[in-house]
Amino acid sequence: MLIRAEALVCATRAHGEHGAVVRVMTADHGLIAGYVAGARGRELRPVLIPGNSLAIELRARGGSQLPAIRVELVTSRAPWLSEPLPAAGIGWATTLTAAALPEGHAYPALHAALGAALDAICHAPSARGWARVLAGYEVLLLREVGYGTAPAPPPEEAWPDLLARLDRQGATLGARLFSDRGRALGHVMGARTQLIERLRRIDQPD
Repeated sequence: MLIRAEALVCATRAHGEHGAVVRVMTADHGLIAGYVAGARGRELRPVLIPGNSLAIELRARGGSQLPAIRVELVTSRAPWLSEPLPAAGIGWATTLTAAALPEGHAYPALHAALGAALDAICHAPSARGWARVLAGYEVLLLREVGYGTAPAPPPEEAWPDLLARLDRQGATLGARLFSDRGRALGHVMGARTQLIERLRRIDQPD
């Protein structure tokens, strides 16, 4: 098996002495995992940050070994990770994707929406704008995996109403997607809790 594609980094976990298992989201192959040699080295460590866009080449290896992935940076979102709100938004979007989706199932609409959400987090004038995009991504993800038919948040929705919507969606995400995950639930939803707490600190609009 050989896959060449553009991909979004969703999760990285150290594996072995120098490498890492990386989970990436692609348009045609969905969420896929593979081993990146030298991932913890000086050259690749900043490339494999969750949220980054990569060009990947994935090759299957023999037996039950993970596929090997070679990577090249396309777009870095590392500059925004030094800001608490964008960092929390990027962290939640990628953590949700890695935890909620089965591997090897194509979700082209989700791939496009995740890219749009990450772009919005990095380039929208304020968090009020990208929080709405991220809420829409949650709605789409729930719909794509078979839960719920809630509409995306309307553009004219007031900020307090959007925060209330996010609270409701958080309860749905926890109950529908992660209720049987045990300790994993705390890790996944903890990223969302951090984001919501930071969004609530934004001053209310006049």
